Amino acid sequence: MCQECGCGLGGDVKYHGASDGRESHAAAHHHDHGHGHGHGHEPAGPHHHSHDAEPTSAARILSVQQSLLDRNARLASENRGFFRAKNLLVINVLSAPGSGKTTFIQKTAELLRGRLRVGVIVGDLATDNDAVRLRESGIPVVQITTGTLCHLEAEMVAKAMAGLDLSALDVLIIENVGNLVCPASYDLGESLRVVLLSVTEGEDKPLKYPPLFHSADIAVVTKCDLGAAAGFQRDTALANLHRISHHAQVFEVSARTAQGMEEWCAWLVSRRNTHAK
Repeated sequence: MCQECGCGLGGDVKYHGASDGRESHAAAHHHDHGHGHGHGHEPAGPHHHSHDAEPTSAARILSVQQSLLDRNARLASENRGFFRAKNLLVINVLSAPGSGKTTFIQKTAELLRGRLRVGVIVGDLATDNDAVRLRESGIPVVQITTGTLCHLEAEMVAKAMAGLDLSALDVLIIENVGNLVCPASYDLGESLRVVLLSVTEGEDKPLKYPPLFHSADIAVVTKCDLGAAAGFQRDTALANLHRISHHAQVFEVSARTAQGMEEWCAWLVSRRNTHAK
């Protein structure tokens, strides 16, 4: 998978701070192997690839990929312990590109103002456009520009959170790189995994990308104001979500019109209060 999605190309990861916009560089996680794609909170199963190499070579590749996922899991566990010590509710938001992650996060933070203090870590391949949008709303933000890496990893989050005053936050939202495959395998230390499905993407997305949707604690149908124009088949989409994300709570929202957003935010306040006890 990495050869197709660009992970194997490497590059520099840049961190843009919340306050001064300065960037720092860290060596990107460079790998030229395949990696497993399972639930980030659980041990990932073997991810089968076709290789022309001899079996001994394939065994070495499997060993390396498992080692990388094990290391990420250890760092995610450290992140989770740190977040708990800070009494932070941490949300990992995942979706395909264009599903409305940034607008959803921006509206969430605006509606929570005065109720919960929200900070954001934004992951993207290039540009800090999303971070700029969020900062303009008065939200403290750190941008991770991943270069060619198609997902965030626990180590990146650990470095990025140094740019935020976590003691001044109740909720930390991580906007993951827009991708429906690789991010499913990488636990970041989050409390909740939120997966978005926009009405413009098609009702069968959960069936096409089951690992990501199965990993969701929350599934959010976005851009509901465009449902009629897009010919969105709501019942079919919800049936597919309940089939794959059967344990997830589902919200239907439009961040542009605020439809369903108050219900989502009220749930988040309740969850944060429970999490803080």
